[in-house]
Amino acid sequence: MSKKIPLTDQDYKDGQVLLFDKPLEWTSFQLVNKVRWLIRKNLNIKKIKVGHAGTLDPLATGLMIICTGKFTKRIHEFMGQEKEYTGTVMLGATTSSYDLETEINETFSTDHITEDAVYAFAKAYQGTIQQRPPVFSALKKDGKRLYEFARAGEEVAIPTREITIYDFEITRIAMPEVDFRVRCSKGTYIRSLAYDMGKGLESGAHLTALKRTKIGDYDVDNAQDIVTFENSFTTLDNT
Repeated sequence: MSKKIPLTDQDYKDGQVLLFDKPLEWTSFQLVNKVRWLIRKNLNIKKIKVGHAGTLDPLATGLMIICTGKFTKRIHEFMGQEKEYTGTVMLGATTSSYDLETEINETFSTDHITEDAVYAFAKAYQGTIQQRPPVFSALKKDGKRLYEFARAGEEVAIPTREITIYDFEITRIAMPEVDFRVRCSKGTYIRSLAYDMGKGLESGAHLTALKRTKIGDYDVDNAQDIVTFENSFTTLDNT
């Protein structure tokens, strides 16, 4: 078995596409900063461009594409590709953020919800649809991030936008939990999908787990964690 040759400073400057499995509770910004710092520190580079091709919420895990050097110019190519996610929706309660970032603000009955109704919702929530982004998001309105309005307790009108749900598969139902797999276009908010599921089932819902599994042809199964990336520089020291 041949030994993997570590990347050099010139490799990173010329451009690399790095696949990472983002840890839970890390922001996308934190992961990019850590990658940049490790490259600069271990290869004695004063300045290196590093950017990501699509954020993940802190409470989400999974695939992030990080580009370095000249390949940062390709970020827009990856951002436009379709995404795949798996996750869990909790029926019967809502939160302001549509996930676990904020506390439950209202509870609802789930006694009337059948498995057939859940499958029917998933089938109907496919194709090109109008989706309203959550107020706790980084989208801008009047020069401010939406989450700034939300955290200040200010109400703001959020227009819907067109997205495409290519596949929406229910993989497990253990009321009030519902597991799913969804393949969707750029701009889709899975938290909004969870909220819409609650409304569609005449109840409430929020997202309790989310993992991005694919971006285009890139798969999280081929991604590395940040510890493995850090240890790759130790290999370089020993060569």
